[in-house]
Order: sequence, then structure tokens, then C-alpha cells
Amino acid sequence: MKFLIAFILTALLSFAGALFFPWWIIAVASFIVAFFILQKGYKAFLSAFLGLFILWGIQSFLIDKANSHLLASKIASVLPLGGSYITIILVTAFVGAIVAGMAALSGSLARKIM
Repeated sequence: MKFLIAFILTALLSFAGALFFPWWIIAVASFIVAFFILQKGYKAFLSAFLGLFILWGIQSFLIDKANSHLLASKIASVLPLGGSYITIILVTAFVGAIVAGMAALSGSLARKIM
């Protein structure tokens, strides 16, 4: 149950924070959620990772769909991704998920120190 709550809270706080603050607010939100919801380190990492992967994946897809996949296709052709816009969306989601997961792991370990 804590896993699901942390998953949802991380995604919601990250979404709300990103409306007003820079992109790295996802790390702050993940840290805070993991600090206050006591979980083992790997569970805190996984809940934040999945929450942000799904959030950023959906957001990236919706933004990319709105412009007919033009920008993502061009960026994917510049990078060694074979021109696939799906791959660039997955890479974007993965980068955000790693940042959130590491911040959540830090929050979980900071809680254990205190």
C-alpha cells in the first residue's frame, strides 16, 4: 500500500511542481515523498522510477502527438536512434525516471539516518 501511495504522490507532486518550477523539481518531490513515506531503499527507488517514467512518458507522447511527431522524429534522426520518435519518448521518460529514482533513494536513506 505504501508503494502505491508513494507512486501516486510522486507523480502528482512532480506534475504539479513542474507547472510552476523547473524540470528538476521532480527530484525534490521524489525526495520529499520518500522521506516521509518510510520504505526500503529499493522500493522507494522503484516507486519514484515507475511514477516518473509513466508520467513523463505520457506527457512526452501527448506533446509529441500534438505536433505530429515532427520534433521527436528530427531529434531521433540526429541521435543514433534510427529516427524512431517512440525511442526518443522512452529515452526522455527514462532520464526523468532515473533522476526521480535516485532522489527517492536519497530521501529514503536520509530518513534512515535521522
